[in-house]
Amino acid sequence: MKVDVVAHLHAKPGCEERLREVLESFVGPTRQEEGCLRYDLFVDLDHPHKFTFIEEWASRAALEKHGQSAHIQAGRQHFPELLGEPAWVQVATRIA
Repeated sequence: MKVDVVAHLHAKPGCEERLREVLESFVGPTRQEEGCLRYDLFVDLDHPHKFTFIEEWASRAALEKHGQSAHIQAGRQHFPELLGEPAWVQVATRIA
């Protein structure tokens, strides 16, 4: 079953560019991962400290493997210094 993810990440004031760099570093390697169908990063036009990933995965197992990948683990190490609040992640499946 396909799995969709919406992940919201908000930078601390003054950390917008650095968080953006970290998040952008996820995109290329992730798109090469087995089971990745979509992995897009957005920035809010009115609130440039707010970033959103919209993802589609072939399976829950592919998503879980992604979460353990080296590039994601390395990037997450920067989150405590860059995020203004905990990331909000929704994992769902499309029903209509």
